[in-house]
Amino acid sequence: MQRRLIALFCLALALILVGGCASPHYLEADPRVGGDLPRNGNGEEVTVNVVDDRESEVLGTRSGAANASATVTVYAHELVPKLQEQAELAVQRMGFSPTREAAEGRPSLTLTLKRLGYGRGASQPMLGSARLEAVFLAKAVNGRQTYTGTYTSRRDQSYVIRPGEEANTEMVNEVLSNALDRAFRDQELGRLLAR
Repeated sequence: MQRRLIALFCLALALILVGGCASPHYLEADPRVGGDLPRNGNGEEVTVNVVDDRESEVLGTRSGAANASATVTVYAHELVPKLQEQAELAVQRMGFSPTREAAEGRPSLTLTLKRLGYGRGASQPMLGSARLEAVFLAKAVNGRQTYTGTYTSRRDQSYVIRPGEEANTEMVNEVLSNALDRAFRDQELGRLLAR
C-alpha cells in the first residue's frame, strides 16, 4: 500500500513538472533605462515615438523546438506603452522636452523594436541553454539631418530546469533594458537632436 502511494505521488509530481514545462508563458515585460545618460539638450522639444516592428509577439519556445506549445509571448499592446514611457523619460534625462505630437521643424526620435527573441542556446551535457536577444533601431531626425543606430543586447542563460515565468520575465526585462541603455547612451543621437 505504501509503495503504491509513493509511486502515485511520484507520478503526480512528474506530471506536474512536465505540465509546467509545456505551458506557455505570457510575460509582462517592464524594461527600464538606467544609469547616467549624456545630457545634450537645453529643453528643446523632441517628438518621441515607439514602434513595435517585430514579426510576431511570440518570442520563441521554451524548448527551442519550432512546433512546441510552450511559447514565450510578450504582447505589443502591453509593451509599447512601457517602452514609450521609458523613451520619454530618457529623452527628458538627456535635457530635452519629450512630446508625442509631431511639428514641422521639430527634432524627432523614433525607437523601433525590431526583434525580441527567445531560443535555444548552445548547451552543455546535462544543461539546457536559452538565448535571448533584443534589437532596437533608433532614428533621429533634425531638419535635413538623420542619424540611425542599431542597438542589440543578448543573454545566454544555462539551466538544469527550464526557467519559470518569473525568471523569463527578468531575463526579457534585462535584454530590453540593456538595449535601451545602449540606444540612449549613444552620444551621436543626443548631438543630432540638439543641433
